[in-house]
Amino acid sequence: MAKRPTKCPCGLPAPYADCCGSLHAGRITATTAEQLMRSRYSAFVVRDAPYLLRTWYSETRPRDLALNDEFVWTGLEILSTTGGSAFHAEGTVEFRAHYLADNQPGDQHENSRFVREDGHWVYVEPVR
Repeated sequence: MAKRPTKCPCGLPAPYADCCGSLHAGRITATTAEQLMRSRYSAFVVRDAPYLLRTWYSETRPRDLALNDEFVWTGLEILSTTGGSAFHAEGTVEFRAHYLADNQPGDQHENSRFVREDGHWVYVEPVR
């Protein structure tokens, strides 16, 4: 895993330890699909593959996950959400994640689907 940042990479104005770090460590669970999306982005930043696998829907989760060392994640934009609140069973989060690869900027744009599995928010797959 990468060095833990002081400021949370998810874009919220909070220290990592009090924000996504709490989710990564298992001290709290995500209450919304957006919170889970932000914590999953932060897990890519800090290279926490076990957390990413733990928060992936059982029917679409890969057996293992190799993270690409060539990507340096540089920022997250939440573009829109549907459902995904504490009162919903599913939701979507559209986002744009920015990165550098070979010192060239790029981004990943996705509308991700989330559901509750065993009472916890999990990532399912991109909406097609």
